Amino acid sequence: MPPKRSKSATSSAGSKGKGKGKRIQSPVHETKPGHPDDIFPLVLTSATQKLFGCCSDVDVTGERPYKLLKKDDVIKDFKTRAAVSDFSPVKQIVLDYPDDDLLLVFDRDFIYGQSFYLVLTPEAKERILNVAGSPEPETPQVFEDEAIKTPEPEPWISLGSEQEIEEESVRETREKLLFTYKLSEVRRKFGPPAVFSDSKTAVTGCPSCPDSRFSIKLMLRDFGCRAVPRLHSSNTQTKGKLTSDVSTQYTPREFSNEEKEEILRSESFLNFFEKVTSSMLKALQQETIMNVFVDRWKAMGTTSEDEYLSPEVPKHLMLFKVFTEEKYAKGKKISTFNWHPTLHGVIAVALTEKRTEDSPMFESEDSFIVFYSFSDSSHAQLLLECPGDIFAFEFCPSDPNIIVGGCRNGQVVLWDVSAHSIHLKGTQPGEKAPFNTATFDVDDHKEKNTPVVRYCAASPIENSHKAPITDVQWLPPTFEVTNRGLPVENKYNISTQVVTCSPDCSIMFWDVRVSNVNRSARKQSADQKAPYSFLNTFKHLVDTWRPFYKVSLPMIGTTGKYAPLKFCLEPYICVANHTAGATEAENENAVNSEVIPDFSQLRVPLAETLTPLEDVNTKLFIGTEVIKAKKNVKRVACSILMCFYFQSGEIIYSDWKKVIDNSGSLESVKPLHCFNTHYWLVNTVQRSPFFKDIILTIGNWNFAIWKEGVTGGPIIVSPNSEQWCTVGCWSLTRPAILFIGKEDGSIEVWNLLEKMIEPVRVYAQVSNAKITCIKPWTSSKQNFLAVADELGMLCMFEMPKTLCVPSRNEISNLEKYFVVEEDRLQDRLRRKEQRAKEPKRMDCDKPLKLPVDEEQEYKNYLKLEEQILKGLGLLSATPESHTFSHTHL
Repeated sequence: MPPKRSKSATSSAGSKGKGKGKRIQSPVHETKPGHPDDIFPLVLTSATQKLFGCCSDVDVTGERPYKLLKKDDVIKDFKTRAAVSDFSPVKQIVLDYPDDDLLLVFDRDFIYGQSFYLVLTPEAKERILNVAGSPEPETPQVFEDEAIKTPEPEPWISLGSEQEIEEESVRETREKLLFTYKLSEVRRKFGPPAVFSDSKTAVTGCPSCPDSRFSIKLMLRDFGCRAVPRLHSSNTQTKGKLTSDVSTQYTPREFSNEEKEEILRSESFLNFFEKVTSSMLKALQQETIMNVFVDRWKAMGTTSEDEYLSPEVPKHLMLFKVFTEEKYAKGKKISTFNWHPTLHGVIAVALTEKRTEDSPMFESEDSFIVFYSFSDSSHAQLLLECPGDIFAFEFCPSDPNIIVGGCRNGQVVLWDVSAHSIHLKGTQPGEKAPFNTATFDVDDHKEKNTPVVRYCAASPIENSHKAPITDVQWLPPTFEVTNRGLPVENKYNISTQVVTCSPDCSIMFWDVRVSNVNRSARKQSADQKAPYSFLNTFKHLVDTWRPFYKVSLPMIGTTGKYAPLKFCLEPYICVANHTAGATEAENENAVNSEVIPDFSQLRVPLAETLTPLEDVNTKLFIGTEVIKAKKNVKRVACSILMCFYFQSGEIIYSDWKKVIDNSGSLESVKPLHCFNTHYWLVNTVQRSPFFKDIILTIGNWNFAIWKEGVTGGPIIVSPNSEQWCTVGCWSLTRPAILFIGKEDGSIEVWNLLEKMIEPVRVYAQVSNAKITCIKPWTSSKQNFLAVADELGMLCMFEMPKTLCVPSRNEISNLEKYFVVEEDRLQDRLRRKEQRAKEPKRMDCDKPLKLPVDEEQEYKNYLKLEEQILKGLGLLSATPESHTFSHTHL
């Protein structure tokens, strides 16, 4: 039984004069003593009370405050709810408790500060239960006359508070001055009538102005609001149907045992077995020797054309996995994702906030790049912490553990996940992750935590883009770029330079190696302590990283600049030795390529010591947004979509190398060509994996295919679609296949060799929201298509063979098709030039005067026609009428 609180000898003043001489109980004392060592006060939620059957004032009351709990039930609650369990503060005590039952006491009067307390030792449990079984002692009573006493105040003990009150009090210290003003009017103006009119002169007023000496900041404001639900009245009429009773058979009817024995002994049943036994044994023997159900024609190899015509081959996408993380993906969308280049089944996803046009650019919120794995699709395997929302990121081709990303605020960020590479490798299908005793205890009571990797380096805001970074790519390891934009040889044979673009009308080149600027900055900041701890991989770039080369895109024929959104580089393959010692360098690079590079030890070489590469293509295909409303140009730096209704996308072909102007300084050249093929924004610019000179671009309503070297425009343009094309990509196994994602969540499959007026497949309702990114992935056994949407979900679909197995001679046929389309484009441009050179057409109302020779030839033609018609018996009119009608036709 819980201990009783002490009684007071005084009673309330309200009982004065009522029932004088009666005995009343003394009120309860208000002090709360500390609890003993063998009990522990607890706060149990309503859900926990219902779970263990100890609801307040229902299962346990003031008269029956005790409840025995099973120790196994409490341990089960630890495993189920982990740290959320209300018994988690006494977890270890419960695990070490020797008995099977625990005593829980309902503290109705909050004697120990909470509504319940748990008895921690068996001795205390027996003591409390024994006290509960003994009769309660009588409550001491006092007379009411003795309780009515006037309390005497205790003497004041000064602790120094009056001095603090005196110091904080405000008192008037200056003497008040008395000012008297007397206003009167001239005597001669007394009595005349008042005439009022509008004043045209300037009126001098005394407006209030803020006092710079002090300011009052409003910290709290009280206001009231009322939430009223919206009411909607509607009615409907339903047709009533007559109900009827029906019955169905849901259990099979079986023969009785006597009937079964009679059938087994029947002569017809025995004759049937004798008849089919020989043929059945022969069929089993044939099946053992050779599988007769295998289609030998299909086993020899079928083409995709045969599979398209065959109705038995499945042609739809099969859902394989759905990746989502409720903790990190809730309320966010997927901007982009990338497959891990070396680990099977590992994919990295960039989650961004769903922002509006008025959202601030530099708002600080938690942003992550989440790593998923096929082995566990509902939990994140690794988190990359980001300083802002990531719109584009890419794995390093030389070291997959190095990742570069572009933020919404314009910063370029680097991560190093080499410390977690073993953990990611263990998440692959068929691999076992190493057991970590620090992560899990023996009883599996700890919750699994996802490791978080902080970024190694980030470019300072003042040296970064002034708008969100929409595309980022690594330069191939075959060459590098100097600070003057010239391509030179790469001695390290390692990708160390990054190219980024942004709607701030610039393309920037970054180098992750140690430069001369980084060395001097590191010496100056050696004694300064960084606010956060960074890894040593890119510690030389902290607070000093800046682009070494910047290119702007001036407009053709007018002032202003293009705002790039996507760009495409041409891969360069070194085909010849450029130096005398190239053989030794290649052998050394071949050895170094097998070892993971240490970027902190790499140095930027001097440009004079490197060999220029003249065969590197320095021209880019760039998808842009063009601002047509000048009043909204400043808003581009805040968001890509702020000027959405004032933009149009264009494809430009430009060179990143600068030229020397008249003053001797370098300036960016204007683009070589510009084509307004797409409407509004360009969201995809991708080079074909099979043809290095074929580029795919996608706008809002259509897509186009370009060929590098053809300056007249795109060789193929699709018709406009009803839904917006939000993203697209090439197939990795079939050169003629394209995947186009739409705004309504559907996916279109286009085959360039079949037809160009409509897609060959339309997979509707692949997602319930707009598709933001599509990327295929292929292996020797499986082919997947990953689709991301605005709801933060990543769906993995297994593609049918019709979209994976290429047709016979598909590459050569597609190459011929591109040549035909190129010739068609050249012919159209040639005819357009001829029409421009031709004189204007004459008025149709004026008669056309033919030359003499042509008129005579036409008469001869009419005579020949008349002879032929007469010979066939088809001429029914006179020659004059026939000539008249033919002339007018």
